[in-house]
Amino acid sequence: MFRITSIILSLSLLGSLSASGQFLSSGKSAYPSFVDYQRSQPNPAAAWAKKEDTLRKQFRAKKLTWPARFIYVRSFKYDSELEVWVKDKVTDTFQHFKSYRICALAGYMGPKRMQGDYQVPEGFYYINDFNPHSSYFLSLGLNYPNAADRVLSDSLRPGGEIYIHGSCVTVGCIPITDQQIDELYILASHAYDQGQQFIPVHVFPIRFDVPRSAEYLRGLTKDDHELGRFVKQLEPAYYEFQRTRRLPIVLIAPDGSYVIGKEATAPTGSIH
Repeated sequence: MFRITSIILSLSLLGSLSASGQFLSSGKSAYPSFVDYQRSQPNPAAAWAKKEDTLRKQFRAKKLTWPARFIYVRSFKYDSELEVWVKDKVTDTFQHFKSYRICALAGYMGPKRMQGDYQVPEGFYYINDFNPHSSYFLSLGLNYPNAADRVLSDSLRPGGEIYIHGSCVTVGCIPITDQQIDELYILASHAYDQGQQFIPVHVFPIRFDVPRSAEYLRGLTKDDHELGRFVKQLEPAYYEFQRTRRLPIVLIAPDGSYVIGKEATAPTGSIH
C-alpha cells in the first residue's frame, strides 16, 4: 500500500508562497496576477525586460505556444545538465524547449540525507517557492524534504532550502547562470500563473542511457549496494518519460522508496 502525498504537500506550497509575501493573509493576491507580482520586483523586472521577447521568438521558432501552460524540469548531476520541457494542454506530450549547463556541483552521487552534507537531492520534487529577492539573483525552491526524504533522512536535521538559482555557486543547490535562471524563472512564473501549481523537477544522478555516465554509476554502485538500490528506483521514471514524453506516476511506499507506475501517464504534476 502506497502513501499518496500530493494533497498534503500542496499545503506546504501555499504556506511557502504566503511566506514570500505573494498573497495576503486573506488568501487573495495583492496583485492582478502572479506574473504581475513578479514583474513588480526589481530582479524579475530586469529578467522580463531582457528575456521575454527572446523567449517568445524562440517559442515561435519551435512552433510552441507562448507562454507554456505546463513545464517540466529534469536535472542530471553527473552530466551537469538541466532540461526544460513544455506543453500547452494537459493531454499533450511534452516537447523539449531548452537545456542549460549546471555550472557548479557540490557533494556526490546519491540522495541528500542530512543538513550540512552539501548534497544536491535526488528524486522527485516540485517548485514550492519563487524568490525574487534571492542572493543568487533569482531562485526557485524545491520541496525538499519530500515525503520519501522525511522517512529516510535524518529525523532532526534533514536540511532544506534547496533551490535552482543563478550566480553559478552552490553548497547543495542546482546553480545555473544569471542569464539562464532569468529564462527559467519567467517560464515557471507564467506556468504557475496559468494554474500549474505543481511544477515537477526530477533530479537524476545520470542520464541512464548515456554509456559513459552509466559506466561511471556502475563503478560507484559496485560496492555501494544502498546507492545501487536507490538509483534503481529512479531509473524507470527516466525511461518512462523517454518513451512516452509524459510524466510518470510516482508513488512513495511506507519505507520511503519510490515506486514508478508502469506505462502510466499523469496530468498536471505527478503524484509526489
